[in-house]
Amino acid sequence: MSNHHVDVLIVGAGLSGIGAACHLTRNCPSKSYAIIERRQAMGGTWDLFRYPGIRSDSDMFTLGYSFKPWTEPRVLADGPSIKKYIEEAAEEYKVNRNIHYGLKALDASWDTETATWTLTTLNEETGKKEIFTANFVIGCTGYYNYDEGFTPDFPGLDKFKGQVIHPQHWPENLDYEGKKVVVIGSGATAITLIPSMADKAAHITMLQRSPTYIASIPSVDPMLLAMRKVMPEKLVYTLGRARNVGLQRMIYKICRQRPDTMKRLLLTAIKRRMGAGFDMKHFTPKYNPWDQRLCVVPDSDLFKAIKKGQASIATDTIDTFVDKGIKLSSGEILEADIVITATGLKLQMLGGMSVHIDGKKTEAYDTMSYKGIMLQGLPNMGMVFGYTNSSWTLKADLANEYYCRLINFMDENGWKQCTPRDSEGVMTDRDFLGLESGYVKRVAHELPKQGSKDPWNVVNNYYVDLPRLRFSKLDDGIMEFSQPKQKVKKGLVSRITAPIRAVMG
Repeated sequence: MSNHHVDVLIVGAGLSGIGAACHLTRNCPSKSYAIIERRQAMGGTWDLFRYPGIRSDSDMFTLGYSFKPWTEPRVLADGPSIKKYIEEAAEEYKVNRNIHYGLKALDASWDTETATWTLTTLNEETGKKEIFTANFVIGCTGYYNYDEGFTPDFPGLDKFKGQVIHPQHWPENLDYEGKKVVVIGSGATAITLIPSMADKAAHITMLQRSPTYIASIPSVDPMLLAMRKVMPEKLVYTLGRARNVGLQRMIYKICRQRPDTMKRLLLTAIKRRMGAGFDMKHFTPKYNPWDQRLCVVPDSDLFKAIKKGQASIATDTIDTFVDKGIKLSSGEILEADIVITATGLKLQMLGGMSVHIDGKKTEAYDTMSYKGIMLQGLPNMGMVFGYTNSSWTLKADLANEYYCRLINFMDENGWKQCTPRDSEGVMTDRDFLGLESGYVKRVAHELPKQGSKDPWNVVNNYYVDLPRLRFSKLDDGIMEFSQPKQKVKKGLVSRITAPIRAVMG
């Protein structure tokens, strides 16, 4: 069993984890760090998913890092391009040499006496365990189980003679040319798969229990292309990022404050593209915009595939699978050679790693989110979780900047431990995601909670998080700073009174 010690240990080498390492290199150059990654390559989501058309559903000016401009013309980038972007960032900041691949994080144990985290990892190839110790841990594991996606218990599935695939485990070189394909689901994965497979499949059908709100955006932003001809790339990226943050926030705000107006705008745009004869029930959800995530498609590709007759939508529930396809509750049978279950993810915090504080196990549902980036009662640990109503990396960047500020602040003041503490009992029953999506509702009882007041509530608002994470006081009276083997001292008052108490004995 080998042992490693670093100042900061990052769990996960995806978009967030590589970003965390780059921020540490930029802002805490004296700190040693390591990344443990279960897979054999960096990229996280963008290395795992290999289905046709895999792409971002956020624009790259906000999904990209704050410190590294996205220079390609496409607004919604494909998976391989995003993975390449992450690899370029890692190379620029020499992150590669600090990544330990093939290690699954099993347990993180905090020892107050030494102010140290001990992480037990498993090398899944050799079966050997490796131990890492660190003063600070940043969890960058995303939010879902990499081992398996969510698939409902479909009646009669064993009768089906075709192939059943979950997008999370896409088989290499799948041959679907000339075959009938049914995609079960209506989220981002489904609306990406339909137009991407439509040209080669005999026909592809999206089978949905309920529709999703979908908006079309241009694949290339003409304004930014024009700006690139006369402005430096970094300036174009900064301006484009600021504009898109504003647009995202404005759209979300309208959705929440004037849902009927936004519903009318979204549905009118689709009706204009599909034509007056199209049955709009397939694009008319029963909920309001942004009760669940709003999906986007580039250049109306989904609508074009349907208009061409290459694809279709069935809005119904499944009665049972049959040997040649799926029988719907209406009695209709959808014939299929291949069924793709784009039915969602299984949520999982910290990659499934268990957490112990001084020997006592801590469950996520017993904790509360502090500023959306740390958890109540967990010392020296960050958990990067991006926005649910905007680009993931906007929040990840702010979180990683905050951790760097926090680490430097502790060094400057001689502290070894920092722990968010709730002294007022403000925890509520609300989970920290606050979404109505099925994959959230299924595990809401297992998720960290929100509080009834700041900083325990999750705002999902970049304009609020920007000042409170980048500029606000770290010593806010809630974050407790302490030394090993010493009674916890809270905030500024403790620093002022400590010398007096020492003199007084």
